[in-house]
Amino acid sequence: NTTTPAQQFHVIRRQLKRDFRKPLVCFTPKKLLRYPSCVSKITDFTKTNFQEVIDDNKADAKKITRVAFCSGKVYYDLIERREKEGAEDIAFVRLEQLYPFPQKQVDAIVKKYSKAKEHLFVQEEPENMGPWRFVDKCMRSLNLKYVGREEAASPATGFAKRHAAENEEIMTTIF
Repeated sequence: NTTTPAQQFHVIRRQLKRDFRKPLVCFTPKKLLRYPSCVSKITDFTKTNFQEVIDDNKADAKKITRVAFCSGKVYYDLIERREKEGAEDIAFVRLEQLYPFPQKQVDAIVKKYSKAKEHLFVQEEPENMGPWRFVDKCMRSLNLKYVGREEAASPATGFAKRHAAENEEIMTTIF
């Protein structure tokens, strides 16, 4: 569930360069195609590789009391809201690869933010959809708290106002 153009490039490149073939499933919403914050530098394409987990580069480990793991475009909503609220006590960590689960990278992040008292998983999808249940199983030792929409039969409400209200409820819960 990549969040930058360079990450998408590297995941496709990695898929083609491997000497074995497995299906590649990419979840990328159209919103990120024209989102102003969703950009990559040329060096991100040429000097780096695919990162299974992306740490929060604006978080000061000494100030962090909460770590929120997320995947996909909800990350951009979260960082925009953090800027607006001026919150410095929460780090947003992106899980770019869900399977196989990048346990070593996640363990390194948890160790880095050892002062954190609360670990969250934020998703935009309803609780019974999206990666929440899988991630919770993989990170059981952290006692993750779920922040997202209630269970639903459909992945979307179908009403823009209801969707915005649910999104605001997620942000209010976090901030």
